[in-house]
Amino acid sequence: MELVRGRPDVLIAGFGTLAAQAAKAATITIPIVFTTVGDPVGAGLVGSLGRPGGNVTGLSGLTEIGGKHLQLLQELSPHMQVIAVLMNPETPFTRLALKEIKTAAEAHRIRLVVLEARTAEQVPREFQAAVTATAGGLLVLGDPLMYSLSREIVDLSAKFRLPAVYQSREWAETGGLMSYGADRRQLYRRAAEYVDKILKGAKPGDLPVEQPTKFELVINLKTARALGLTIPPSLLQRADQVIE
Repeated sequence: MELVRGRPDVLIAGFGTLAAQAAKAATITIPIVFTTVGDPVGAGLVGSLGRPGGNVTGLSGLTEIGGKHLQLLQELSPHMQVIAVLMNPETPFTRLALKEIKTAAEAHRIRLVVLEARTAEQVPREFQAAVTATAGGLLVLGDPLMYSLSREIVDLSAKFRLPAVYQSREWAETGGLMSYGADRRQLYRRAAEYVDKILKGAKPGDLPVEQPTKFELVINLKTARALGLTIPPSLLQRADQVIE
């Protein structure tokens, strides 16, 4: 890894599980701070959230919001019975996230259609599969692949008229209907504070992995109008930002 050869004082794994795993595989001595890892323990990055051990710590992106995403789609359309989930099965956290979504779906008697895309070329095909399965809405599990295709995914959601909920505000700002997730600005600020502590002598293994404390709901009304949807007042009142 090029960065390791430069002997930095701290490495920051800026986005996602795969970046953090690559950094950890490259060094066992240089401190590593990650920012948005869904399941740090399951991914083998830390021994526990409270006492990470080793040279890695940081901020968890928290996967346990799939049930909230499902709830948002149900509030938007109470009679929705089939919901599609678009995911990259190669990304470690998606298995945990999907399990949580399945549990919530079973509780509400919602049928899930799981769409797996490992490459950009597979994404349009999976959207067609969602339509064939009569999905009324879509959840997108964000990972580096999905984020790199955000414009395409948002456009496909519009083309196939699938109301979709995403994990961070960037999607809604790109034209997605709704997003709900951790405030990444807060995560990055806390990561900077962790770096400061390490530079002042703290050991990464002694710094607990923090989970998000602030979440934000962003609704794009322009997209809602294009889809012919009326956003319930209860949702609009809870939104942290409404894009007109």
